[in-house]
Amino acid sequence: MRDTMFLEKIEKTNDIKEIGAENHAALAEEIRQFLIRSISVTGGHLGSNLGAVELTMALHLSLNLPEDKIIWDVGHQSYTHKILTGRRDGFVNLRKYGGISGFPKRKESDCDCFDTGHSSTSISAGLGMVKARDLAGGKNTIISVIGDGSLTGGMAYEALNNASRLETNFIIILNDNNISISENVGGDSKNLNNIRTADMYLDLKEGIYNSLHGKSKYGDKVVSQIQRAKSSFKQLVVPGMFFEDMGITYLGPVDGHNITAMMRMIKEARKIKGAVLIHAITQKGRGYGPAERHPARFHGAEPFDIETGIPSTPRTKANYTDIFSTVMCKLGQRDEKVVAITAAMPDGTGLKRFRNMYPDRFFDVGIAEEHAVTFAAGLAAGGLKPIVAIYSSFLQRAYDQILHDVCIQNLPVIFAIDRAGLVGSDGETHQGIFDLSYLSSIPNMHIMAPKNKWELSDMIKFALSLSAPVAIRYPRGTAFDGLKDNREEILFGKSESIYEEEDIVLMAVGSMVKVALDVRRQLKETGYACSLVNARFVKPIDEEAVREACLTHKLIVTMEENVASGGYGEKVRAYVDTLRTQTKVMCVAVPDEYVEHGNVELLKQEVGIDADSIVRKIITEYIGLAGK
Repeated sequence: MRDTMFLEKIEKTNDIKEIGAENHAALAEEIRQFLIRSISVTGGHLGSNLGAVELTMALHLSLNLPEDKIIWDVGHQSYTHKILTGRRDGFVNLRKYGGISGFPKRKESDCDCFDTGHSSTSISAGLGMVKARDLAGGKNTIISVIGDGSLTGGMAYEALNNASRLETNFIIILNDNNISISENVGGDSKNLNNIRTADMYLDLKEGIYNSLHGKSKYGDKVVSQIQRAKSSFKQLVVPGMFFEDMGITYLGPVDGHNITAMMRMIKEARKIKGAVLIHAITQKGRGYGPAERHPARFHGAEPFDIETGIPSTPRTKANYTDIFSTVMCKLGQRDEKVVAITAAMPDGTGLKRFRNMYPDRFFDVGIAEEHAVTFAAGLAAGGLKPIVAIYSSFLQRAYDQILHDVCIQNLPVIFAIDRAGLVGSDGETHQGIFDLSYLSSIPNMHIMAPKNKWELSDMIKFALSLSAPVAIRYPRGTAFDGLKDNREEILFGKSESIYEEEDIVLMAVGSMVKVALDVRRQLKETGYACSLVNARFVKPIDEEAVREACLTHKLIVTMEENVASGGYGEKVRAYVDTLRTQTKVMCVAVPDEYVEHGNVELLKQEVGIDADSIVRKIITEYIGLAGK
């Protein structure tokens, strides 16, 4: 008997309904083993998906897709959903260029009704789809799935508050893996849950309230007293009273790995006129020992050995996150005013060691980037030296807070921006290609990018001495260890000259310095003279260096791993225009478009910021100049 006996029967949407209930457990196990085998080869989000297998099966068994809609928050847990909608064969190219995404994508399937990638959005999107349904006179079921971690995002509460006023059905499933939401409080809670989900209870509740409201001068008062008494009692024994008090019917807790129980809960939830929240308890990493023991390690896993859970190709060199981690620990030792803030990413940002060494000076605020930034502003106003470590694509969620709460007051908050530039497999929602643009627009902000691992250390130390808002952006992956001997002191707003020649000058930002070395080598081999400047500062740009470059070079080539619009190149070109010089400026940057998932080096080729593509563009441009 093959180990995918039932899984192979899933070829398209709703095929799961042809598999008898007696075989659901076997199908769940087949899905788990398939996920483990697949992700061990391709990499991907394993822990969250293993924890949502039965929950997803219950949804597909209960609903009629694609007419009914499932909105996945973040989408880390959508792999089983993709399998059950006929995309199993696509997992061989999961997160590869041209392959299926690791997140829901509308262009992939009509069962993916909303693109996701960032957290805390599913309730807002679901509520919008509910209103669209109601206005069109539709009757289909709409369900938003959200994790307990995503509920720390303020947007989720804004949506819950709005949903509480609904008079038509809207189902929210809280996928709780016992991290952020209270655990089941025991037998009384289960008892009350059985009562709450019974038809009799729901009918009685609605009947009593409808009968009493507005019927006499005492009716509303009685209703109010009933609600207060209910609240007072259940607050002691039911973990969901927070939602009830908001006006959202709470059902649960329910075992999210019990398909029958989940289906029954969904059935009852569909009867409720208004917003209803199903509280499902799940286990992250369920069914795979290493993921159960180390869920954080298997959040976004690299290819790994199934037997041990160890990465197939262990890192031999430090990455930029490692360098940042080491520097933070040293700074914490030297200065007790240094504090660190992260938004639910102590491991991903390298702050875990700092947390262990200085727990009183480490703050994990949850998935709440806006709060993280304003919290850091408060710390700075209180005389501390906050360093906020956040991924580039997540920091953009806090643009308003950076502008209003940090920069208007010119507070000394340092932003350590990890995953800047192209990040690869997570695709459009995670590419860190906008930070130079959105941060450059803010007065009082200063922006730097290191060329190598030593410069990252130097920049963080310099930023602490500046006593102003500073952003330091660095890429994902191995830290460049070239140009070790090029370590000029960092001076405010000044670049670093690495090679001085004539004709062509490469002015490269951060990660692009490494690429520029290859570009220069190829140009030299072709017979072109070529200078190389490490920009260091994106805001302010080194105007003196640009002005001097115009005196001895015919072509300035700016290089950045950021979109062209609003980036470093635009700033250099704008300044050169004021000089009224004959020097031409060519901007190498990511085109003004969203970049899909895939290997980073391949993506660089696709968008034209790899060394070979840049050399061809430069030679074409330079020949054109010579012909004029």
